[in-house]
Amino acid sequence: MKYALIGCGRISPNHIVAALNNGLEIVGLCDTVIENIKDKVVKHRLPKNIKMYTDYRIMLAEMKPDLVAIATESGKHASIALDCIDEGCNIIIEKPIALSIEDADKIIKKAKEKKVKVCACHQNRFNKSVKKIREAVEMNRFGKMFYGTAHIRWCRDREYYDRANWRGTWEQDGGALMNQCIHNIDLLRWMMGDEVEEVVGMTDRLLHSYIEAEDFGIALIRFKNGAYGIVEGTTNIYPKNLEETLYLFGEKGTVKAGGQSVNIIEEWRFSDMLDDPEKIKKEFHENPPNVYGYGHTPLYADMIEAIEKDRNPYVDAEAGKRALELVLAIYQSSATGCSIKFPLTKCTTTQFKGRFTAQ
Repeated sequence: MKYALIGCGRISPNHIVAALNNGLEIVGLCDTVIENIKDKVVKHRLPKNIKMYTDYRIMLAEMKPDLVAIATESGKHASIALDCIDEGCNIIIEKPIALSIEDADKIIKKAKEKKVKVCACHQNRFNKSVKKIREAVEMNRFGKMFYGTAHIRWCRDREYYDRANWRGTWEQDGGALMNQCIHNIDLLRWMMGDEVEEVVGMTDRLLHSYIEAEDFGIALIRFKNGAYGIVEGTTNIYPKNLEETLYLFGEKGTVKAGGQSVNIIEEWRFSDMLDDPEKIKKEFHENPPNVYGYGHTPLYADMIEAIEKDRNPYVDAEAGKRALELVLAIYQSSATGCSIKFPLTKCTTTQFKGRFTAQ
């Protein structure tokens, strides 16, 4: 299967490694800065004659890849995705799938028309710990679900933002919730039944005066099944990343997943006593070198199988839209001071320009 990557920045090594681990034929790499491509070719010992492009449209036309991964700045995800779909390419889109509800809907609609697969790159769904927790949810081991909480307590300093001028902007990124916290926000919504009734949120820019968007956000979510969710996310933790945790509390079960990126089951308590909690905590424990974890390789494996067997990928475009929708609803609630009812039919990050400029 012919594979191409668009965007050779911070997250691109995870995509390249996943492609290599799954035996994909890498036929082209694209980035507006050619040195970024050369750097990845050397670091990953790719063939020196691999095709390098600064214009992805030319790459699509010349190489005609079967699968394309989009790992550019977030604000370009949607337009590139639509171009790839027009060329008949299956795509993996780094989070978030888009920066507006309207663009996410366009991706979903066009993919169906062109009969191509779209995968949203929420790779934490493939964590060993998360898969085990999801299994418990699907077996109804929690009974009635009461509430869940997602905490993302990370650090992003001035150097991080200076390395790419699109970071923290409303047009190309959004803030902590959209960039750093959306993975755990996705997991919380997914585990709690997906269907949201309403959201109340507050966001602020407490430390990073040089970015446009928020570096702190909190939200209370009411799900249609009567359960609640709480989100707390920030990039202000001193002096480095502290944790990313997911708690689930039900009538018959309590679970906590922690570590840098929900890779460790720290609590496992169920009334059915089907398994040994200590054994579960030991078996479903990973210690990845960074917050990206090990999920890209199995996500790619699933996407390849979805293409070959003509089924939906495990994390499809609709899943990507749901995570985006929840973040945008928190932004809208914070900006208006009102509770936001679902579904959210129209919203984009750019409508929040100037939110924090008066501070």
